[in-house]
Amino acid sequence: MKKGIIILGSSNSNGDTYKAASFVSQQMNYSIIDLKTKNIAEFDYEFKNRNDDFHPLINEVVSQYDLIVFATPVYWYTMSGILKTFLDRISDCLKIEKDVGRKLRGMEMAVLSCGSDKQLKDGFHMPFVETSKYLGMNYIGDVHCWIENNNLPHLVETKLGDFINQIQ
Repeated sequence: MKKGIIILGSSNSNGDTYKAASFVSQQMNYSIIDLKTKNIAEFDYEFKNRNDDFHPLINEVVSQYDLIVFATPVYWYTMSGILKTFLDRISDCLKIEKDVGRKLRGMEMAVLSCGSDKQLKDGFHMPFVETSKYLGMNYIGDVHCWIENNNLPHLVETKLGDFINQIQ
């Protein structure tokens, strides 16, 4: 089995997206990194934010894992702001941390989204797919979830099981 990590990008560390990510985490024995617990500044063209948590985190990810599962709620038809900031900071790996950026090449990426709607609008996954292509990563799948009565519905658990089979 691939060694993977789930990067949770939610404003609510224990919210619906966490519930879905935890299901995958338990089935695959993947750790979850909660971006809300990290201090990651926005991308800066002058790279004055090098002392935040981004560089140690991305170094850990590229050196220890084969697969990144990005877990995000759907906010205003797109990924969360905290996850977008993390993805923006990958630009650091193309400009000043090029050795780290090269290690992303060949890694795999997948996306778990969670929202109040049972269907995503067209185009939601495009930033992930195109980022994966640009970085030389392999985009291997995605799944969309929702919560009912504070629990994962059986249909969502089935979808998550299919997702797990797809990415392992």
